[in-house]
Amino acid sequence: MNIPFCLPENITPEIFLQDYWQKQPLVIRNGLPQIVGLFEPADIIELAQQEDVTARLIRTDIGENGEKWSLKRSPLSDSDFQNLPAQWSVLVQNLEQWSPELGALWQAFGYIPQWQRDDIMVSYAPKGGSVGRHYDEYDVFLVQGYGHRRWQLGKWCDPSTEFKPNQPIRIFDDMGELIFDEVLAPGDVLYVPSRLSHYGVAQDDCLTFSFGLRFPNAADLLENLCKTLEHQSESLPTSQFTLPFRLSPAEQSNGLLDPQMVARLKQQLIALLQHAEQFDALFTHSVATAVSARRYEQLTEDNAFYPDEVQEILEAGGWIQQDANVKIVYTDNPQRVYVNGEWIDELNEAEATLLIRIANGDAISWNKLAAQAENQDQLELLLDSLCDWLDNGWLILEEAE
Repeated sequence: MNIPFCLPENITPEIFLQDYWQKQPLVIRNGLPQIVGLFEPADIIELAQQEDVTARLIRTDIGENGEKWSLKRSPLSDSDFQNLPAQWSVLVQNLEQWSPELGALWQAFGYIPQWQRDDIMVSYAPKGGSVGRHYDEYDVFLVQGYGHRRWQLGKWCDPSTEFKPNQPIRIFDDMGELIFDEVLAPGDVLYVPSRLSHYGVAQDDCLTFSFGLRFPNAADLLENLCKTLEHQSESLPTSQFTLPFRLSPAEQSNGLLDPQMVARLKQQLIALLQHAEQFDALFTHSVATAVSARRYEQLTEDNAFYPDEVQEILEAGGWIQQDANVKIVYTDNPQRVYVNGEWIDELNEAEATLLIRIANGDAISWNKLAAQAENQDQLELLLDSLCDWLDNGWLILEEAE
């Protein structure tokens, strides 16, 4: 299924990235009609109770002292959905794990590099349900899949924004001056930049799908850099570090860690990171492992694929493409391919080229696979590799209709 980019007719990907991305919201009426009919509320309530599903049940009880919010995380059971108040919501994360059809809709946002993809979350709420006024530390496309939800957008927030005390979720009351106040119908899409306050209230039974995109933070990058250095520390020259004593022993306290010595170490470390060619490769590796990692563990089925079967399906008009539940990214100079946070270092040139084509959105037909191979032996090897990748859950095999 080839899905066009989700953008208004008068806005190109270049215009969106220049004028809207992380700058201002954008509503796209009927921007993703393919999502309509994929799920109904009962599907999400049932899914939220399944093993291995990451879900949250949020209740809003209204009393004499105002709203009282409560939160229960998975595992959830049928009893959790009994005797609920009038206002409640259930949220399920990583929905593309459970629905390849939904995962395929990531194509609609293919003008954003896939390494920024986080996951697809769905929120079900009956009329009046909400998760409160809040902001997110990531960009999100809010897609209405069922029913209607009213969205209000307000002020920009930052880490100093104060949340309501003694609540299990991060919410606040003051959204400042509203800049958007409209109702989304099935198929409508609303882009909300990171840290822009928003508030959605169900107008009837409704499902809202959140296609979240995020950058790694400093902690993510530093953690991955430390792991890289732990295994490849010999690649960096450390002999440049020098700590000449400035004071005689009589003038320096024996137990003191001299602040100027610490500053000197910092300066030398910064210089090493800026000028050592080896560091650039190590840092690129640590970034690639960070941005290709999944936030949720991938669940794979115990399927076995065999070259003869795969070849037969491809020759009959089928194709192979990336599973939207998987992140595949690659680097240049050196060329490396990363899948779900791991460097796949045993690839030969033909295999790497094939995976890169798939990562860039290409659907591999039999003709494309045959053209990729230089001879029959290489074609057979590529078929074997495709079977391994299918077994790993990296790819999906689609049969011709």
